[in-house]
Amino acid sequence: MILYGSSLSPFVRKVLAFAGEKGLDIELKPTGDAPGQHGPEFLAASPLRKMPALVDGDFTLPDSSAIVQYLEALHPEPNLIPTEPRARGRTIWFEEYGDAVLMGCNGKIFFNRVVAPKFLGRPGDVAVADAAECEELPPILDFLESAIPDSGFLVEDRLTLADIAIASPMANLPYMGMRVDAGRYPRLARYLDSILLRPSFAVWIERETALLARIAA
Repeated sequence: MILYGSSLSPFVRKVLAFAGEKGLDIELKPTGDAPGQHGPEFLAASPLRKMPALVDGDFTLPDSSAIVQYLEALHPEPNLIPTEPRARGRTIWFEEYGDAVLMGCNGKIFFNRVVAPKFLGRPGDVAVADAAECEELPPILDFLESAIPDSGFLVEDRLTLADIAIASPMANLPYMGMRVDAGRYPRLARYLDSILLRPSFAVWIERETALLARIAA
């Protein structure tokens, strides 16, 4: 299997971590030779020109949510999307919260503080990033702090897609010069430390950190 995209994208990272937890071997490839320049293989797999896009033999599939559903059906064990109706519903809801609400906020910060200046060679909109950090992010963190059970997992007291989908966008906080305040959000801070230290995340975070260090040098 080939996955087109960059693991710096939380959507791509979500798929990579999901596959990692299942023990699947996925080859990560860039979408093209340079930012904004997409190759024909990626374009054939992703009609909307958005990452990630999966190629599995003669089968192609875009969109992270579609891809994880495909991987779950193809390799049902270990089960990462619960089958019990209420747990399944909660898992899908948390994935949507991560993709839409959390990424809606973090994406503004990440693009303007990291992508635009470091990869596109132009200034980001600092005001947009600052407003998202100060006004949009705190209520999100408040909710997540209240939502994490004592078990340290969002659904069924075990790792599921819900945890992967929430932790993936949060992995970008250090790249944006941010962190979760453990004094204000102790449960969330412990939760993220636990999830992001799993090998399925840690291997990609290590590579991303090294990449950003090279760019900054």
